[in-house]
Amino acid sequence: MQRAHIMNRYDALELRCPRLGGEVRFSYCRKEGGNLPCARIIACWQTFFPVAEYLQGTMDKESWDAFVGQAPKDKITTLMELIEAAKKHTEEDQ
Repeated sequence: MQRAHIMNRYDALELRCPRLGGEVRFSYCRKEGGNLPCARIIACWQTFFPVAEYLQGTMDKESWDAFVGQAPKDKITTLMELIEAAKKHTEEDQ
């Protein structure tokens, strides 16, 4: 129960996503990459709370290593993934 509380502590916080152009919750950013957080999560959220420390504390070592080792994607791939993520996010809200 304690781990779930720690993992969900920031989930309701919202900010404007520079990639999507609208408001998103931290919970979305934490899962945007499927099993990994959005590659920009630290840059976007670091002014609100120590997000890198939070992620390291809530992710296992293999997931953290995969997250920090992500290679940047080309723009077309990123756009297609953003479209799919936005569709999924909209469906979850309904």
